[in-house]
Amino acid sequence: MADLLLVNRIEHRTVYSYRQPVTLGQHRLVLRPREGHNLRVENMQIAISPRHEIQWAHDIYNNSVALVSFVESASTLEITSTVTVHRTFADEVPRNDATPRVPLPLNYDTLESHLVAAYQAVSYPDDVPQVQTWLNGLPAIRSSNDAESVLSDLCSTICQKIKYQRRYAKGVQSPAETINLSSGSCRDTATLMMDAARGLGLAARFASGYLDCPASEAGRAAMHAWTEVYLPIIGWRGYDPTLGEIVSRKHILVGVSHHPRGVMPVSGLFTGLTGDFINMTAQVKIENV
Repeated sequence: MADLLLVNRIEHRTVYSYRQPVTLGQHRLVLRPREGHNLRVENMQIAISPRHEIQWAHDIYNNSVALVSFVESASTLEITSTVTVHRTFADEVPRNDATPRVPLPLNYDTLESHLVAAYQAVSYPDDVPQVQTWLNGLPAIRSSNDAESVLSDLCSTICQKIKYQRRYAKGVQSPAETINLSSGSCRDTATLMMDAARGLGLAARFASGYLDCPASEAGRAAMHAWTEVYLPIIGWRGYDPTLGEIVSRKHILVGVSHHPRGVMPVSGLFTGLTGDFINMTAQVKIENV
């Protein structure tokens, strides 16, 4: 059977508003989808106002990063990324009893141990005791010795126990905050799952991208976040605790990092008076073409 081909056009518009013209420092944009064996960027355009200079680079995680330097002050910063991607998916092979399982605890290849260690180190060390206590209260997860089963259960448990709440405030809640509040945005639940997986000795990272869903088709979505875990033989596998599902064709990966701060879609500073900043709005629209 032939592979499935999906072609998506993604428009991502971000606007920052200020009370008067401010001086904009260099901004870092992580907006270009990560290319690989199943994704190819057909074309991409970034429209930015005010006047600027742009330079592309790859960061340490091999994300495509645009570094933008502005040459004039402005009261509005507008960034619109328009990208068309071709995505190819092979037919999924159902698992059976003969399919090798990944046992827990994991033993990573010694050739990869130094790289794996960076992704096993928790992002919020002060929260470790509370995250471990929370994990200990999930007997189904603690009693299993199958890595994939544990991760699927962890993903669905977070979805069930943590109420989704879209947050417009900057930053990410720590895992302990999310546990205590029993609510959080997609980036908050992704951070909780990332550090919880690390608490189980697994290598995990934060993933940022787009979700092809009714909200994005209507042009009223935002960036999405999930967790990726590195498993021997299988490689990096994505888990979306907001949906309680393994990452699927709905997910379009843009950037990855060992910490949520490392892959913000737009980051930068401005120089002005206290109170000059008014607000920020972001909209994502995805079309199947």
